[in-house]
Amino acid sequence: MVGVVTRNESEVTWDEFDRAFYEVKDVTGRSAEPLASAVNMVSCFGDNAAADAEPSLVAVDDEGNRATRDQPYFDWASICPSRADYREGLFEIIDDCVDANEDVRLDDVGFPRSEYCHCSVCRERFQESDIDEWTGWRSDVITSFVAEATARIPGRVYLTLYPDPYPGHLYERSGLDLEAIEPYVDEFVVPLYDTAYGTTYWLESLAKGFDSALETPFSIELYAVDVDIDALAHAASVAETYANDVYFGYDASNGRATVRRMRADDREGETFGAPDS
Repeated sequence: MVGVVTRNESEVTWDEFDRAFYEVKDVTGRSAEPLASAVNMVSCFGDNAAADAEPSLVAVDDEGNRATRDQPYFDWASICPSRADYREGLFEIIDDCVDANEDVRLDDVGFPRSEYCHCSVCRERFQESDIDEWTGWRSDVITSFVAEATARIPGRVYLTLYPDPYPGHLYERSGLDLEAIEPYVDEFVVPLYDTAYGTTYWLESLAKGFDSALETPFSIELYAVDVDIDALAHAASVAETYANDVYFGYDASNGRATVRRMRADDREGETFGAPDS
């Protein structure tokens, strides 16, 4: 199965795609009305607009560095996952999505990096908890969020994972305990982005790593913007060896052309046996 990730409503019904993810809330904070014809997708803790409007919501490390685009390694601002009011706002968005389509994808779930968050709210709640280790407390915050969010989703739950399958890395980086959250998730989505896909050995290594790490089905999302169609088709063929499905991100036209190429190649490769002599 192939699909698309898009911000454009008109692209979700293109015949070449078996599934479409539509961004209802992205990391810029931009919002759109959920669609009945797509799996609506919510960026949970990535939110530039919220960070600009309410700077105190932004996650901070133990030196007070804020998780914003001004810091190294951050392409967008990250909100502290402990903030109850912000979480309630996310739940309202999820409820709106469910009203349109019972399937929902949760994106950008977790703490932004292993150093975060040491804001006053996190420090206070950790001290009040019965959990001794800070990393364990972080994981409990994220697992509880996933449990609450998915309880509101009657359909299929998709959840995006940072593309690092090495044992313990997602737990240390984002507070994602895979074993704890897998019961709440029907399918994980792993973005394996490149701007060219000139080589694919790394893609295969990462895909195989997730295949080993997960009991739950997972799919791979490929970056489709300005990528050569032959290279993208080759990357998709590698990805589908390990993944449940393959999705093309943010250039539906290029994704559609790639799907057509792959299907044409499959037809050309069909054999029907030798004719009777």
